[in-house]
Amino acid sequence: MKIEDVQYRTLKEVEAMERFDLKSMPKRAKWYLQVVAWLLSIPETYIRHVKIEKVNMDKVKAPYVLLCNHNSFFDFKVATRAFFPKRANYVVAVDGFINREKLMRNVGCLGKRKFVSDPAIVKQLRHTLEVNKSIAVIYPEARYSLIGTTAILPESLGKLIKMFKYPVVTLISHGHHLHEPVWNLIKKKVPVKSVMTYLFSKEDLETMPLDEINKKLKEAFYYNDYEYQYNNKIKVRGDNRAKNLHKVLYRCPHCLTDYSMKSENNNLYCEKCNHNYFVDEYSKLKEVNGETIFDFIPDWFEWQRKEVRKEIDSGNYSITSEVQIDSLPNSTGYYCLGVGKLTHNKNGFLLEADLQGEKFRIQKPVLSNLGVHIEYDYFGKGDCISFSTNDDTYYLYPLDQSKSVTKYHFAVEELYKIANENSTQKSE
Repeated sequence: MKIEDVQYRTLKEVEAMERFDLKSMPKRAKWYLQVVAWLLSIPETYIRHVKIEKVNMDKVKAPYVLLCNHNSFFDFKVATRAFFPKRANYVVAVDGFINREKLMRNVGCLGKRKFVSDPAIVKQLRHTLEVNKSIAVIYPEARYSLIGTTAILPESLGKLIKMFKYPVVTLISHGHHLHEPVWNLIKKKVPVKSVMTYLFSKEDLETMPLDEINKKLKEAFYYNDYEYQYNNKIKVRGDNRAKNLHKVLYRCPHCLTDYSMKSENNNLYCEKCNHNYFVDEYSKLKEVNGETIFDFIPDWFEWQRKEVRKEIDSGNYSITSEVQIDSLPNSTGYYCLGVGKLTHNKNGFLLEADLQGEKFRIQKPVLSNLGVHIEYDYFGKGDCISFSTNDDTYYLYPLDQSKSVTKYHFAVEELYKIANENSTQKSE
């Protein structure tokens, strides 16, 4: 079936389906498929005039761990060119295997459900490095950046690479979000650049304390596409620069109303208080008729995080929505189960439904989710959030599409920070 098709199934039918295999060892990429991957990836990177700066890469040989930032599908193509002609095994979310699992496994991919603890991944990555002698490609942010800035890295990342004791390389790309923002998939002509850096040697990992490794990883993963654009005076010409920007900048800084922002062409405006921001060719914001509170898109975005944190700290944060529930048990596609109720508050997520007379309930405590996966107008079905169990991934589409799912993004991360700090203090 097509990935965008809606297939209706009962809860019992989905529960009886075979689950996606998360434990099998990754294959060494078939040579002929590797050639196909190169042919599909490398020409486009030359057409886009991709520049790859390599720092100390003459001092490292494969196999190594390659950590990449994540802004668009174009990231995979740039990575393929960056380590050409070496082979790799890629950690890919289960949805990337839909209708092509055999192909994906033969090209060297291994599947994982996002934001779920999975002990098998350690064995699979070790197999990649020690048996396949391949580069282990990991996107530790686990999702596309919503605003072209660094997402939270899992605390376990430093521990993972220290455990392997293989060299670590980072590939940080700049401009990929500008080229194709996750909330506006109209591709734009933007010069892009990637920096490939030999970050840790085996000896570094053996001798450096974990705190220092994580600090260096955080520093290496800093990127900000709007800062990159402005500093390099990169113009994005034409229309639709603000199209769908209200999906990520959903709260008005003037009247402090959630979900009142709308966008059209190159303008972002509030339906309640009528403040109107023009997005110029450098993605700078300017209020058309009055005071400009934010002229930098990431500043507005992070201000919203602070506003959500205030709600949490005051005890007022809680969202309850009716949602369409789609299930992804394996690589055969999405199955619509019906409508349920999603609640998110200080206790985490609670998804409840009565599906064909069967009670359905999933609870995700705060500490079980470092972050949450968000999609905008996913295959034309609408905006959604998703979370996983070990056996399934659920895509949840609010029936009221006027409310931005981006607020969940901030709330999940801030609640996790609070719970993690509290847990750490108790253990000390």
